Amino acid sequence: MPIQRRTRERSSKKEETASAPAKRGRLRRRVIVLFCSLATALIVVSGQLFSLQVYQYPELIEAANRQSSRLVPSVSRRGTIYDRNGRELAISLGTSSIFARPSQVEDPERVSETLSAVLSLPAETIREQLHSEKSFVWLKRSVSPDEAEAVTRLMLKGIGSDTQSKRFYPKAQQAAHLLGFVGTEDRGLEGLELQYDAYLAGKRKWIVRQQDAKRRPIFREEAGEAQGADLHLTIDEVIQYIAERELEAAVTQSGALSGSAIVMDPFSGEILALANYPTFDPNAYTEASAFARRNRAVADYYEPGSAFKAIVGAGALEERLVRPEDRFSGEGGAIEVGGVTIRDHERFETLTFAEVLAHSSNVGAIKVGQRLGKSHYYDYISGFGFGNLTKIDLPGETPGLIRRPKEWSALSLASLSIGQEISVSPLQMLTAMSAIANGGILVRPYIAKSIVAADGKVVRENMPMQVRRVISEDTAKTLATILKGVVTEGTGKAAAVEGFEAAGKTGTSQKIDRATGRYSRHKVVASFVGFVPVEHPQLAIIVVIDEPSTLRWGGSIAAPTFREIARESLKHLRTTPVGREPFRLAEGIRHAAFRLN
Repeated sequence: MPIQRRTRERSSKKEETASAPAKRGRLRRRVIVLFCSLATALIVVSGQLFSLQVYQYPELIEAANRQSSRLVPSVSRRGTIYDRNGRELAISLGTSSIFARPSQVEDPERVSETLSAVLSLPAETIREQLHSEKSFVWLKRSVSPDEAEAVTRLMLKGIGSDTQSKRFYPKAQQAAHLLGFVGTEDRGLEGLELQYDAYLAGKRKWIVRQQDAKRRPIFREEAGEAQGADLHLTIDEVIQYIAERELEAAVTQSGALSGSAIVMDPFSGEILALANYPTFDPNAYTEASAFARRNRAVADYYEPGSAFKAIVGAGALEERLVRPEDRFSGEGGAIEVGGVTIRDHERFETLTFAEVLAHSSNVGAIKVGQRLGKSHYYDYISGFGFGNLTKIDLPGETPGLIRRPKEWSALSLASLSIGQEISVSPLQMLTAMSAIANGGILVRPYIAKSIVAADGKVVRENMPMQVRRVISEDTAKTLATILKGVVTEGTGKAAAVEGFEAAGKTGTSQKIDRATGRYSRHKVVASFVGFVPVEHPQLAIIVVIDEPSTLRWGGSIAAPTFREIARESLKHLRTTPVGREPFRLAEGIRHAAFRLN
């Protein structure tokens, strides 16, 4: 037995000795496989990390920022608009607006009912917004402080408020057509608000707000207020008020459709007042009709009628074709041109050229136009700026309508001599009359005097601009004297201003009846355009009354309105009576204009 056991043990040892290399080989292979697996895993992980940290880094950072932070606009304060004396016409106030994040609102039905009572909005309207697929919706803009506080106290999940800027016009309707208005996004939509929107709005600043996974704010970086530039105007708030008051009275008294009035410094081109009636409140512009919001003084045109006789008179005097004392036959009150009989408003026998303008004789004006001729007359019409934009700094200006001489009919020269077959804007007519008042120079009208940045730096400044000389100084003085006769003894007697000498021209033009295509016997435009005082012109004023049902003549409704605007404005400016040196609006511009060609 012992011998057999030893034999088996020796045999077992031999087998173990023979299998040892095989075991070591298997172990080595396992180690290699494990090493390769770990190396492969390491390479894969390293590659993935490299991809995440290098190739995908920008995208991942952007995605993380989108989830953890949000860019929001800072509170932007629109620049203030001032009149020439620093009175505020348009300001911006901080207001709150209520918003919702629909995905975060837990019970839209209950929240709708709750907010309906607080915000005075229909629950259905709020409910529709809360069921929106958008991530952010406005529920109500520009709420009152009480409404904002009430919403805050409710602490409704997904409902919040944000401070914004709201435009406010402290004078309500005053200068509404000049100022215009801004929309819900605080951007100018009409008037100066639109014209100078880039300056008034300023550059918007953005703020980074950190938020958690549920988009609740954690941290907000305050970047301060984005400040727009301030706008300083040539408008005088008091004269603007006077013009609006007297225009409204005239339109109401005459039962007219509408009216416009403009007051201008004839030397510098500064607009002191620009009024339209009916008007509107820019604080609630959505409640006004498009007709009420329309700036008719610059955007609408009309046939000037007899007021245009001043232009044919200027051309004839400049070409030395007539003198004030030259006499014309009144032809008994009628003249035939191109197979059409044109009549005067009364029978005239013989009139001097000065009397032709003073008494507004159609026959006399036609004869003056015939002396001037088509070519010369057209040159003076275009020279005075008709048919072209004045380039005033207001949107929506019309150039009016005038045809070239080659398109004129046999009747056109006569018609144009009495202010027909041409359409002008009130602003164009006033600018032309200002050229007569200032000694013969056409100036560019403007409203914005300067633009001042938040730091006090003047960004832009408008200066008086002379467009061209249209008539000589002598012709302008002669014509001014003749137009003074319109007020002292002619059709414009109602325009006389006590203590001052005024000059100007009445106009009563028939409107085209769209139904018949002919001049209406009932619809007219009554106007008066002139300046005061004659020797030292301080103000140029135009009044246009559209479709008056009573007081249908320029001399009976527009002239007295001119008188009231001029009288009150001169009193406000402390202008002294005739014979003494007047107060000057644009010192250094006045009279210097005469020396420049």
